[in-house]
Amino acid sequence: MIDTDFPGIAKRRAEILGDLAAIAETPPMLVAVTKTQSDAALEEILAAGHRVFGENRVQEAFQHWETRRADYPDLELRLIGPLQSNKSEDAVNLFHVIETLDRPKLCRELAKAEQKSGLKRTYLIQVNTGEEPQKAGVAPRDVEALLRVAREQGLDVTGLMCIPPVDEPAGPHFALLAKIAKRLELPQLSMGMSADYDIATRFGATHVRVGSALFGPRDSSA
Repeated sequence: MIDTDFPGIAKRRAEILGDLAAIAETPPMLVAVTKTQSDAALEEILAAGHRVFGENRVQEAFQHWETRRADYPDLELRLIGPLQSNKSEDAVNLFHVIETLDRPKLCRELAKAEQKSGLKRTYLIQVNTGEEPQKAGVAPRDVEALLRVAREQGLDVTGLMCIPPVDEPAGPHFALLAKIAKRLELPQLSMGMSADYDIATRFGATHVRVGSALFGPRDSSA
């Protein structure tokens, strides 16, 4: 792992991209997680040429990106935090990819939001690989059923996402997610964060979600 105290977001980004390229012939996409980040940090990473961002909360994402979208038409915004059904319309209007599809009701609400807005979005199913009761995501055994519901609603599901338990080795969880995705012929795997993006890359991640390794330790009071 890189030293997260290394000065300069652009330098940290370059180092992470170098890590990814050294591990995989086709490196995963680096998703910069901008939860709680300042305007100065956003401008710095945009100036470095980065355009793919992950946000945990719909309202904060609007604050970060609504006025910037006109200046950066090539932005790709990805929702990586849990989505309340009543926020579906806002999410569809802002995000290009929603990675946290995890229940039939949300499928139905997102389909309604797409119809109302005229926008088509891309979705990943969040899988609770550790079956942790406090964590969002569908159990591994229920992924196929939820995928069927999503497709019945006309949603474009292209992959799976997971957040492994913090007190377990990440590798087996990444392997499980990759196995499920292969069986269901889903090409995208969003897995791996600041502490384990290298492991996720070895298990076939197509997207890694990195925050603190890019921006430094997050303010825990935010």
